[in-house]
Amino acid sequence: MEKLLEIRWHGRGGQGVVTASELLAETALEDGGYFQAFPDYGSERMGAPIRAYTRISSSPIRQHCQISEPDAVVVFDSTLIGVVDFTEGLKDGGALVINTTLPPDEVRRRLGLGHGRVYTVDATSIALSTMKRNIPNTPMLGALLRAIDVVKKDDLIKVITERMGGRMSKEMVKANIEAMEQAFNETREDRI
Repeated sequence: MEKLLEIRWHGRGGQGVVTASELLAETALEDGGYFQAFPDYGSERMGAPIRAYTRISSSPIRQHCQISEPDAVVVFDSTLIGVVDFTEGLKDGGALVINTTLPPDEVRRRLGLGHGRVYTVDATSIALSTMKRNIPNTPMLGALLRAIDVVKKDDLIKVITERMGGRMSKEMVKANIEAMEQAFNETREDRI
């Protein structure tokens, strides 16, 4: 973490987009970094498209605005393809991480993305099989960790355990960690 790293998150209300953004930011704090994490809501209702932003740096962050040129974009819901231009501003060599059953090269083709790295993972299936709920936030965090070197996986597990342990059963916390690790291992990549 030698420079400013900016991540833009896209999803729908109720999928845990804001929570994922905050968990990543809290983990950066564990690693001794500086962070910002904030949501950007349209209509605040379940299922509505939402965005969240995370900035992580080894030095204080002076910017206080939305992220328009992200290093990575994380997409929780593939139905947003064609609805939201989530590749807008993605830096050359940036990473696109998307929850889909499609292979990364097919996502690249559908989006007309000529540069960068595309990562796909079926986070929905992982969430349903491990947590029995369609909340793909921890699997998407695992996929993001596979795509970019942002925080240590053990530190993320610690933050998930501490933050979720106060409001969820031990079994559900364990299922979230299992989902994160499974997604980390199952994420597929296509680089150009």
